[in-house]
Amino acid sequence: MYEGQFPHKRYKNTYQFLERHISKSEILLDLGITNPFTEIMTKNGYKVENTSGEDLDLDTSTIENSNATVVTAFEIFEHLLSPLTVLKSIKADKLVASIPMRLWFSPAYRSKTDKWDRHYHEFEDWQFDWLLEKAGWKVIDRQKWTNPTKKIGIRPILRWFTPRYYIVYAERIK
Repeated sequence: MYEGQFPHKRYKNTYQFLERHISKSEILLDLGITNPFTEIMTKNGYKVENTSGEDLDLDTSTIENSNATVVTAFEIFEHLLSPLTVLKSIKADKLVASIPMRLWFSPAYRSKTDKWDRHYHEFEDWQFDWLLEKAGWKVIDRQKWTNPTKKIGIRPILRWFTPRYYIVYAERIK
């Protein structure tokens, strides 16, 4: 059904998780600028709005003023200094969010050429769940998956069986 549609394993897994929990009649606010995954969601019938590239640590007005019924955040929270502030500012009652997990055998990601493409946080699953709970969310479903590479070495071998990505579907606690 999805063969050839996704350039990355994480896109396929993310889309299947999203499709399992979110109806295409919902309006989604996707945190972050329009990206290849936004195009996949739109192409498959989701109504998606994106934030505009503003620094969400300092300006949550787009989130606060959105009428979306679902917020998605795919590999966004690790880039924020204060993900708690962003999570608390969401008005929608549903959240689908994924993060790259902290790997004990690899340092936090830091681009040498892009000052924004860095991970301030790399969570373990329980830490992300706790953050969501503190922000007023209840995790309803979760999934992890690996990100194997075809490189040679100890770390590439570990990536074959150590989960790298974690995704949750959460609902606002009333």
